[in-house]
Amino acid sequence: MGRRVFFVCGTDTEVGKTFVSCTLLRCGRQRGLGVYALKPLASGGNFHPEHQRLENEDALALAEASSVKLLYEQVNPVCLEAAVAPHLAAKQAGRVLRLNALLGQVRGALSVPADLVLIEGAGGWKTPLDLVARTGLNHLAQALGFPVLVVVGLRLGCINHALLTIEAIQADGLAVAGWVANVLDADMPLLNENIASLRSLIQAPCLGVVGRDDRSGSGLDLSLLGF
Repeated sequence: MGRRVFFVCGTDTEVGKTFVSCTLLRCGRQRGLGVYALKPLASGGNFHPEHQRLENEDALALAEASSVKLLYEQVNPVCLEAAVAPHLAAKQAGRVLRLNALLGQVRGALSVPADLVLIEGAGGWKTPLDLVARTGLNHLAQALGFPVLVVVGLRLGCINHALLTIEAIQADGLAVAGWVANVLDADMPLLNENIASLRSLIQAPCLGVVGRDDRSGSGLDLSLLGF
């Protein structure tokens, strides 16, 4: 069994990409797999006085859930202070987000061996990096070429958001390896009917349904990813 690497994107911001990624990592660890995740770009960093750097709580959570330990700078090479769209956070910080630089940093981190590696995006599929260069995180995913896992946040509008996201991923020439339904609101009207509709409309396999109280990954089927 060779190494499996996946790019993780969400149908929107705040749909639980990090929660699902951490759950997948824990599920892999329970199977005895070597696992780690990267968060190449993060907005919303807090200054850590001991380490003298900005750190992002999502990146820290991914590092904690990983069995293969990397340096923080490998997990999250670009951390921006403002919790806004990355290109706007970069502008506030007087920085420009260069696709090639980010790509090189990710490829460097990927030299560390593992069975399962997740590369978590920021925001949705079309999150901009540089408006002048017309680059976005989707171009990073394209350059890397790995199949994509989609996190669908279950709330009103999720079906449309999921289908548009998958259409955009496929238009960019990448394969959708699977998707995970993340229950953001257990009281969502017709929750099960929405999940059934998504299963019917999305051709890629559903790895499972998770929620805020399910951190074990027991509802996820890693065999669908080749494990």
